[in-house]
Amino acid sequence: MSHRSPKSPALPRTLLSLLLCGAALGTAASALAAPVKVGLALDISGPFAALGAEARDGFALGIKQLGGKLGGQDVEFVQADMAGSPDQAKQLVDRMIQRDKIDIFSGPIGSNVALAVGPTLFNAKVPYLSANAGPSQFAGAQCNAFFFGTAYQNDQFHEAAGKFAQDRGFKKTVLIAPNYPAGKDALGGFKRQFKGQVADELYTKLGQIDYAAELAQLRAAKPDSIYFFLPGAMGINFIKQFVGAGLSKDITLVTSGFSADEDVIGAVGEPMLGLFNTSHWAHDLDNPANKAFVAAFRKEYNGRYPSVYVAQAYDAILAMDAAVKQSGGNAQNREAVVAALKKSNYASTRGNFKYANNHYPIENFYLRVIGKDAQGKVTNKLINTVLTNYGDSYADKCPLK
Repeated sequence: MSHRSPKSPALPRTLLSLLLCGAALGTAASALAAPVKVGLALDISGPFAALGAEARDGFALGIKQLGGKLGGQDVEFVQADMAGSPDQAKQLVDRMIQRDKIDIFSGPIGSNVALAVGPTLFNAKVPYLSANAGPSQFAGAQCNAFFFGTAYQNDQFHEAAGKFAQDRGFKKTVLIAPNYPAGKDALGGFKRQFKGQVADELYTKLGQIDYAAELAQLRAAKPDSIYFFLPGAMGINFIKQFVGAGLSKDITLVTSGFSADEDVIGAVGEPMLGLFNTSHWAHDLDNPANKAFVAAFRKEYNGRYPSVYVAQAYDAILAMDAAVKQSGGNAQNREAVVAALKKSNYASTRGNFKYANNHYPIENFYLRVIGKDAQGKVTNKLINTVLTNYGDSYADKCPLK
């Protein structure tokens, strides 16, 4: 996409090429240990391609800062493009487990793909750190000890947006999301907190970029607000068409960070000014780890602000590093890695958080608005905290302790 920096390298496959910053060779002790093998599910094609590229950059920065190691151990990253396809993803994950013998897995972007690969990973007892997808199915009765939703549970983002819309006093809204698991979680989450009238719920095709029919329905419904969850290119096209149709004069757009983050802002620009959105993270969140991360990313990527997908992927690498270190450097001891992951003992860009029993975070959610920074760049600006130390709505159905 034209707004992306050309300095966005693909993640390397082997240990030698992973030493991105010219780190020295490991000590004799670490050289004797078996390398940690990590499967990375990238989405650099398909409906989540722009988001997968953002996550790739976050993974790459974390790997570079750690000198191509995890927990001080040599590491081999086995990467594959899942392309947003559940069937393709299942085949690739089977190969990662059977041929490559991975110890840890992270990715993909879409909840539909996460649901497809989860059971295979769980059966193989491979710790799965989801750096984006947080499907409700893995939060409740189908939770698993080897799954960690390191970023969020899908509904949480949208519950925060629903609370904002309720507090703001909107009376009549229309909801829009793609027809796949995360889309259904999104609208369900919003309705859990919003008590006004939901005039209509519109489910679009995953990857849809033409919204003429939906805009006609919106014009006829005459809501005072719209809540939409349309990540990546879907959101880019929806916002452009919504503003182009003149609907922004009478209808307030509300969304989550997925549809109003830096990847979308870079493509849409000033028509997004004033758009409210909720997120568990912001690039101007005031904690030392986040400030250092944002500064390092902007230096590495020509002044570009990181998106939520970048921050989540970066955090996932830090979580792996801490877990390998805290398990004594033995990633093959899966139970020890899981026990270490549960502690969430690393300097997250979000600040301190803890996991609920279902391995989804209990964390803050924030309100952001799109404005301009001191240099006149269109970007998100943190306003306040909407939900504090907020867990998900499914944990009580999870049998894990």
